Amino acid sequence: MLRSIAHIQLRWVIALVLALPLLAQADDQLASWNDGPSRQAIEQFVETVTTEGSKDYVPVAQRIAVFDNDGTLWSEQPMYFQLLFALSEVKRLAPEHPEWKTEQPFKAVLENDQKTLATTGMDGLMKIVGATHTGVSVDAFRENAQRWLATAKHPKNDKPFTEMVFQPMLELLNYLRANGFKTYIVSGGEVEFMRVFAEEVYGIPPEQVIGTTFSTQFQDKDGKYSILREPKLALNDDGPGKPVSIQSIIGRRPILAFGNSDGDLQMLQWTTAGEGKRFAGIVHHTDAKREWAYDRDSHIGRLDKALDAAKANNWTVVDMAKEWKVVYPFELNQP
Repeated sequence: MLRSIAHIQLRWVIALVLALPLLAQADDQLASWNDGPSRQAIEQFVETVTTEGSKDYVPVAQRIAVFDNDGTLWSEQPMYFQLLFALSEVKRLAPEHPEWKTEQPFKAVLENDQKTLATTGMDGLMKIVGATHTGVSVDAFRENAQRWLATAKHPKNDKPFTEMVFQPMLELLNYLRANGFKTYIVSGGEVEFMRVFAEEVYGIPPEQVIGTTFSTQFQDKDGKYSILREPKLALNDDGPGKPVSIQSIIGRRPILAFGNSDGDLQMLQWTTAGEGKRFAGIVHHTDAKREWAYDRDSHIGRLDKALDAAKANNWTVVDMAKEWKVVYPFELNQP
């Protein structure tokens, strides 16, 4: 009898020992981050600004964290996902616009002529975006974006675009919120496009999503009210536009900012120029195997001046290949 009891106790001890690593991982809010310099810098910063009595303590109301979206919270290759949406919309809307068969840049889109499309440059891009993003109500545009996100798949791995988000950054958002931070998206992406998925995917509500915006107009048609999206850019939320929109919409200077490209440089500069403890982070795409490797010479998400600024100012540069255990959430279910 005693031997039987001892045997049972031994089995429980063995089970507990085997379970300890799993329990520790479950309690780890940044489980997808390796214990490297970036994770250590993040945790040290958060501990410093949230510890009452510390000279660097920051009240909850002032704990503002801002994040770029493309390339920072989700992938951005082989081209910005919103641009892929716009190209898809051209093809969907083509039956309503027979003139597009002969009119550039739409002709190039319909014929999958990437070479000709590239020659149309920014003017061509703006025509495509204007034709697919404006001239409709906000509600109609959101429905179009929701339809595309529900069915479209990424060309590389055939995953929904909302699964191309970075698991370590999802953990970071939750970690910051658990420590009293209010998290915002401040992106060059169009604001209503991001608002379609930001709350479900990132836990960031629409009022905390800041992005490029088109002019809008309230409409009353026989008692039916809508907000029309007009083909006129109201705010280009990129580069120096980011600190301007932060001040205009949030009204507080962030104490933490994360980006990945030169388009985020001014946001990082504005954040770190404030008084007290500040944190600036850059996601450096170094993982050609699990994601993509690019920086100074990339046409998408170029990281050149901001990388130099990071080194000069001792900002945190996250080496994706070395510091992330996984990149995407779906990797968690893989052997």
